[in-house]
Amino acid sequence: MKKVFSCAALLALSFVATSVLAAGPGLSDMEQLGKRLYNTRELSWDRTQSCATCHHKMAGFADPTNARDPYNTFVSLGDNLVDKGGRNAPTAAYCGFSPILGINVDGDWQGGMFWDGRATGETLGDPLAEQAQGPPLNPVEMNMPDVETIIARIETSRIAPLFEKVFGPDAFVDVDQAYDDLATAIASYERSSEISPFNSRFDRGELTAQEEDGFVLFQNNCAQCHSTDSVEGAAGPLFTNYQYENIGVPTNIALLADEGSVYDGNDLGLGYVVGGENGKFKVPTLRNVARTAPYSHNGYFPTLYDMVSFHNSRDVADAGWPAPEVAENLNTTDVGDMGLTPAQIDDIVAFLNSLTDSKTMGGGGRGRMSR
Repeated sequence: MKKVFSCAALLALSFVATSVLAAGPGLSDMEQLGKRLYNTRELSWDRTQSCATCHHKMAGFADPTNARDPYNTFVSLGDNLVDKGGRNAPTAAYCGFSPILGINVDGDWQGGMFWDGRATGETLGDPLAEQAQGPPLNPVEMNMPDVETIIARIETSRIAPLFEKVFGPDAFVDVDQAYDDLATAIASYERSSEISPFNSRFDRGELTAQEEDGFVLFQNNCAQCHSTDSVEGAAGPLFTNYQYENIGVPTNIALLADEGSVYDGNDLGLGYVVGGENGKFKVPTLRNVARTAPYSHNGYFPTLYDMVSFHNSRDVADAGWPAPEVAENLNTTDVGDMGLTPAQIDDIVAFLNSLTDSKTMGGGGRGRMSR
């Protein structure tokens, strides 16, 4: 049976207590442990990957390899440096407010983690912690064989003393509990001010005239899904409603031709998890979005201009967009023929650039799609 939550209840389930940002520049012991786990390669079988490999600050906590070449690189390399995933790595920042996956009062799926919501949060009570448990055991990603091997790695690493300080001297006795604790620590770090600082120019009220114009256009055309409403426990809007939409993203032919990737050109998204919602993917936060190219679950759009242009003109006859990857459940209300001019698209993109945190480094740029 589907779980039905009110919007207020969903936000209450987002662990306000644990998502309170770290005060000042320092990290708590739990957050410091999470940081070390986030950056260690001990969670990867060949010790080639860490969480930070695909979720690095230089790319807004998405994949820096993809961000450097968004026209040709769409998904991340796995532990063996040959195999690749089938989806573009989203940012790891500002994800700690996502509620447990469920049905909201409007009858829409909301919450969970990953593009398809499969880290529901029902097991640990925390979708973000459950997400942290996925990549180490994924054979295409970090490729660890089992939980026992993961915990043995940590127990014999330089991280062990801090792990025992945080979780007690018997922290490694129960490996399943230890793996839950590992995930809790990583989630704690991802909720800290080091990854989710709310310190962009937007947060500081330092928008240019063009960015102000773009913000007005954004509120009128984009905020239905990328909400600018305040969320309890957050220091600013998160630019997502945590829901799922099929905006009609085309098949990424270049990714489909990559024999190393598991992408099959027919990604059902949320439909894999709950059924009947084929083609829907989680609405991502837009914080640091200027650093997280390429865009969409399959990396089809190399620039923000392309992404906004698609929202604007998907259904315009002479726009030339290919057919959707999945034609079911298309959003025909908020996407398709928005009537924006090229100058207005530029204004929205300018506003989106203002959402980059001041300590987040990396490339940007407008660019236009060449394929």
